Order: sequence, then C-alpha cells, then structure tokens
Amino acid sequence: MSDLIIRKAEEKDVSAIEKIEKQCFSIPWSYESLYKDVVENGLAFYVIAEIEGQVCGYVGVWKILDEGHITNVAVAPEFRRKHIGRAMLETLIEVTAQAGIERYTLEVRESNQPAISLYEGLGFSVEGVRPGYYEDNGENALIMWRG
Repeated sequence: MSDLIIRKAEEKDVSAIEKIEKQCFSIPWSYESLYKDVVENGLAFYVIAEIEGQVCGYVGVWKILDEGHITNVAVAPEFRRKHIGRAMLETLIEVTAQAGIERYTLEVRESNQPAISLYEGLGFSVEGVRPGYYEDNGENALIMWRG
C-alpha cells in the first residue's frame, strides 16, 4: 500500500467525505450536514485518511465536556481491510485526548461484526443497546464506551 496520510479534515475534503458517506451508510448525512460539522462546528473534529491524494476514509467526533461522541467511522469499500479505520481512530483519540477528552462513545449496528471487533481492539466495550435505533431496518445499536 502506498503511503497513508492521516490529517485534520478541511473544507476541501467535504465532497470526498460525502461520497464515502453515501458508499458506506444506508442513511447518509447530507452534504450540508457534513459541511457544517467539518467546517463550522467548533465542537466537532474530523480526520481523513488519504492515499496518493485520494480521500479513502474519515472519522468524526463531537466533544461534549470531557467525552468524545464518535459520529461516523467510514472507509471507502475499495480500501477496507488495510487497517485504515484503526489508524484514523488511533490518531483521532490521540489528538482529541490532548484537547481534554477522557472517554469515548459510539453506536454501531449489532450486525456489524468487523466494526465491533475494530472497536474492541481499541479498548471499547459494549455498555448498552438502543433498540430499533437504525431507521432503515429497525436494527439495534450497540452502545460502546472506551476510557
């Protein structure tokens, strides 16, 4: 694999983030929502992964007091199984911990075993369930925490 670069997301990345969002999620966030989060929301922080100038993944977090609520973790399908998601999350946690985040939480579909395994490998554990959380099929979300 070519050199992987992980950096803070910028305004110029929003279109690429939207493309990945549409590839990865059945109910994707709109361009406008992503733009506001990446560019305007002072409590949000996003990192992107790129290879040879192509954005291949992103992760976002909202800082709420000393907690980080991870909004989305996405890697374009053609770049999966290359440890990009893990690298982005490790970078996100390292950078935001320096900004005072002590604990992290996220929701994940209970059927998404690859993501659950990734999160468990980073120290997250299941702490609860949100029944019928996902609007597209009524699937439950597992609530995971780290820290």
